[in-house]
Amino acid sequence: MTLQPANIFKDVEKIRENAPLVHNITNYVVMNTTANALLAIGASPVMAHAVQEVEDLAGIAGALVLNIGTLNDGWIDAMFRAAKTAKSKQVPIVLDPVGAGATPYRTQTAKDLIQAFAPSIIRGNGSEIMALCGQSQSTKGVDSTSESNQAVDAAKTLVREIGCTVCVTGETDYIVSAQTLYEVKNGHALMPRVTGLGCTATAICGAFAAVNPEFDKAAAHAMAVMGIAGEIAAEISSGPGTLQVNFIDALYQLSETDIKKRLKA
Repeated sequence: MTLQPANIFKDVEKIRENAPLVHNITNYVVMNTTANALLAIGASPVMAHAVQEVEDLAGIAGALVLNIGTLNDGWIDAMFRAAKTAKSKQVPIVLDPVGAGATPYRTQTAKDLIQAFAPSIIRGNGSEIMALCGQSQSTKGVDSTSESNQAVDAAKTLVREIGCTVCVTGETDYIVSAQTLYEVKNGHALMPRVTGLGCTATAICGAFAAVNPEFDKAAAHAMAVMGIAGEIAAEISSGPGTLQVNFIDALYQLSETDIKKRLKA
């Protein structure tokens, strides 16, 4: 299906106007990057994983983002507590199954979260999405060994089983729901050289899900914005270090004209 630039930018404007609170229980490698990206697009991030407060925060959030990148039992407990509250308050839950397939611990954690709470959006790379379906697919640490197009069937299986939206990111991003299949081809080859941009994509999905209850469109709009901002940043960057800074600026300055000019979807 085709995305409309005007609709993408309407969601951007809603984020900028409403500054939705996005509660992140995420990994400590990417907290700064994802928080700054959420601020740049206009959302209000909170990075909180203490069991003493996650239920309170999840209950007032516009979206809850769960990222299993640096797991321990305490963080898993916090994720389950927050997700239970979010589910009861109809707060959208976005799950990033970082490294699913790499170890039984993280694969089972992701599967347990999915079974217990049926996230609104699951965002992962090809290997991670395939691993969630029980396909014998290994990952190289947290990096994918599969192209995104190889995971589309696995994404469709998850959609049937859970009733969620699944976003498979890679050179082409595939956003799969029961009714739709979007393909977004924006982005730049430098982006995978910056740690945390995949996790940032998940957080941005949370911001869009907070303002758009059609979660397939929310995820597709988020991926378009991520890719376009990455392209803009790459044009003035000399390498991954400057790309990271310029990417944040590109999110902050993103215009409807940028989307109309660059969208590949």
